[in-house]
Amino acid sequence: MSVQEERNALTPRTALYDHALRLLRESPDGVPPRRGYSLPRKTATGEDPLSREEAKRAVREAFSPLPVDPVTLHRRFERLSIQDRHKHLITSIVAGLPLPVEQVDVARALGRGLIRTGTTAPAVTAGIALLGRLGESEDVPYLTVLGVFRVLTGPAVNALEILDRQSAAVVWLAVHARCDELQPLVHALWTDNRQAVLPELVALPASPRFVSSAVARRIAEASQLPDLLDHHPSDTDLLTHAGRLLVRMGCSRDDPTDLLAYRDALRVYDRVVSRAGLLPPTLDNAAMLLSLALDLSSGTGVLLDWPPERRAALLDLLGRLLAEPRWAAAGATGDEADQRPRAGWIRRTGRQPFKRPAMPDEFRIEVVVGDPAYREPVEARVLIHGRPVVPTVFGRGPAHSPEYLLDEGRLRAGAEPREVQLAEADCTEGCCGALYVTIRRDADQVVWEKWRQTMPGSREPAPEPPAYRFDASAYHAEIARAETDCTWSWRARTIARLIKAGLIEEPDLLSRWDAGRGWISSGFDDPDTAVVTFWYVPGLASGSPERADSPLQFRWVIPDDGTSPEAQATAALRRLAEEDPKSYAQVCGGSRERAEELGFSWPDSA
Repeated sequence: MSVQEERNALTPRTALYDHALRLLRESPDGVPPRRGYSLPRKTATGEDPLSREEAKRAVREAFSPLPVDPVTLHRRFERLSIQDRHKHLITSIVAGLPLPVEQVDVARALGRGLIRTGTTAPAVTAGIALLGRLGESEDVPYLTVLGVFRVLTGPAVNALEILDRQSAAVVWLAVHARCDELQPLVHALWTDNRQAVLPELVALPASPRFVSSAVARRIAEASQLPDLLDHHPSDTDLLTHAGRLLVRMGCSRDDPTDLLAYRDALRVYDRVVSRAGLLPPTLDNAAMLLSLALDLSSGTGVLLDWPPERRAALLDLLGRLLAEPRWAAAGATGDEADQRPRAGWIRRTGRQPFKRPAMPDEFRIEVVVGDPAYREPVEARVLIHGRPVVPTVFGRGPAHSPEYLLDEGRLRAGAEPREVQLAEADCTEGCCGALYVTIRRDADQVVWEKWRQTMPGSREPAPEPPAYRFDASAYHAEIARAETDCTWSWRARTIARLIKAGLIEEPDLLSRWDAGRGWISSGFDDPDTAVVTFWYVPGLASGSPERADSPLQFRWVIPDDGTSPEAQATAALRRLAEEDPKSYAQVCGGSRERAEELGFSWPDSA
């Protein structure tokens, strides 16, 4: 033993588990704060950090041979300069450690010793990883307590999901649920106050601002939602909230893989849909049930491991219910200004998920408009053999809009291969990636191949789906049908699409003003407006652009005046032809310096 090791061995340090217990005892009602606790401060060692390959070798060396007690592993980690920042590497290597049968009990005992007496994050992380493989029910309370340290929350939750998914969800919520509105439910769950869970659950707001897909999944797991539904079969408030949680879990704008990870999804779908007739026929409930139907017909819900014909049976139940006069009336009424977009959405979309083809198509496109009350996206969902492509292989954002994939013919197949972006992470490709496929015509077939996912920061390549071949005539017939089908669109969206089509046909309408076409669609904040954006670069029309790398972006908002969409689009295109749009549009992007240099006002909100 070195002098440093002897000094450390003679200097007792508090186990992280004991430290967490003390923090919880000092916390009001024993509930951890949002974001959890920081680890106790420690003195910096001063060693130079290891490279990733050096750290890999060091961690493997620390476990070779398998230590028989926690003290030995502590000493090896210190000697090899393994630090807190290596916890993900430790978890990965421990998960792949070969453990012969004769070493299983030793490894389990080592894991238990580390989580109960470990004094450093690397050692405790190793113990958590071992118990993720070998743990038993007696280890759950210890892992739960350690999960209150935010640097250990991820490893602890991963281990608990194998041993006790409810405890995993409670720990996750305690650390990650940050909204004030969620705290009463988190308090009831952490203190195991089962009588308070139901009233706090039904008091939750439905807005995505409070309940993301991840939060919805963890709430369902932590509250043991199927059991609650079975114990309270006539509670319509609980039934409504259960349906909303399913809708949130399957939301493509968040992370639809949360629905696929929720093991009780089939049970909750079954109970919500089979009892939906108990619900009062309100606009909110009609929107919730329609959202469930859209997900079951072409969304992430399709990908669950359904028993034969069960998904179709649930869709039939929803279709019959929503066709009843009382539900049809509920969906058609929305007198308040904030209700009218939702009522219009239900009128346009209400029968879409129930018009399934007689036999599964090889290739199909469903343009799906999400609930406008929650600003859900408009997606051109591509289904191959009845299964939606994007959530199958890419869980970080919705399929692109029909304007992007259909209106500009991106999905058409020609002799020259064309790479098409099917989806982009909601936070942008540069942050969390995008999904691409190459489309080409091959004689009497269309081929989708060379799938590609961009995953910034990932060291491992994404799995690549197989190549698909479709009958070319059937494929192009489906593309033509989807491109000309406007039944999903509302007035302002149609106006925007017609303006965009006119600018594609006559690009000179903008280029004559040194402008280039930008994003054109209905307004995000006000869906009853059409929004035209364009980029301005002086000298663009003459072919001598001035500082093309510093364009200004302009935004023109066109309210729906009640006349026909065709007439409004024609009027907008005529104005673009006759008047410089920079005189009536507002600057919305670029830089303040460039705007002022060119004589334009910079908006306070830009």
